[in-house]
Amino acid sequence: MADKPIPLFSRVVVALNGGPCDERIVRLVVETARPTKAEVVAIHVVEIDWTLPLDANVADRSESAQRVLDIADAAAEHLHGKLEPVLIQARDVGAAIVDEAVERAADLLVVGLPYRKRFGGDFAIGRTVPYVLKNAPCAVWVVREPMPGEIHA
Repeated sequence: MADKPIPLFSRVVVALNGGPCDERIVRLVVETARPTKAEVVAIHVVEIDWTLPLDANVADRSESAQRVLDIADAAAEHLHGKLEPVLIQARDVGAAIVDEAVERAADLLVVGLPYRKRFGGDFAIGRTVPYVLKNAPCAVWVVREPMPGEIHA
């Protein structure tokens, strides 16, 4: 079987959730973007409760959200890469991620998936990743964080 070339992308949107998978995702995307000098946009969505106005000042949450983007930016720089950090406030994380991919005309969207289990031990995928997979107009890569005890690369 012949080796297939790695797909090349010109604009990548990376959705960061502040979890342990973020650094792995940034490394993967920066290295994937390098051959074509693809534009990389790292987004972090702060979900705003329906009881608050969408433009509510959520300074306490925004500081931790900004830290997520700062860590991603530093990780990209360490790899001699570059990304544009974007902080978004939205009612629904999945819809905000897809909207940003559409607005940026991304040809790749990368999202992280925390390794979580529901009560009873079943693996839980949540609602954001299925929404993104169903509605994104471009290729989507889902990067699952390692299971507890799984070897970290």
